[in-house]
Amino acid sequence: MQADDFDTIIDATIAALPPHIRRHLDRVTFQVAVKPSREQRRGLRLRPWETIYGLYEGVPLTERAGADVVMPDVITIFRRPLERDFPDPTERREQIRQTVLHELAHYFGIDDDRLIELDAY
Repeated sequence: MQADDFDTIIDATIAALPPHIRRHLDRVTFQVAVKPSREQRRGLRLRPWETIYGLYEGVPLTERAGADVVMPDVITIFRRPLERDFPDPTERREQIRQTVLHELAHYFGIDDDRLIELDAY
């Protein structure tokens, strides 16, 4: 699967969101990377055998003050771990969609503990 295929799935996932959610995404950049960088892995304290499928980098909406200037938010989807762990294209598409939604939850201020409570993992 090419990076363009990932972009298509990301775009379709965003397009399927309700308009009242999509209107908050104008400052979010989505990108596809081969794998997490050394700096990203270090920042997350990932062990060599651990990986992630996506990463939100930014200041969640719930933590912003009205006049604060913040850098644009970035959500990165990592191609190689998804291709490795989901060789079936249908399962991979669904996992990409779930990963985008998961990272968007972080953008909206929902942490992993709350996602677990919501059975969204």
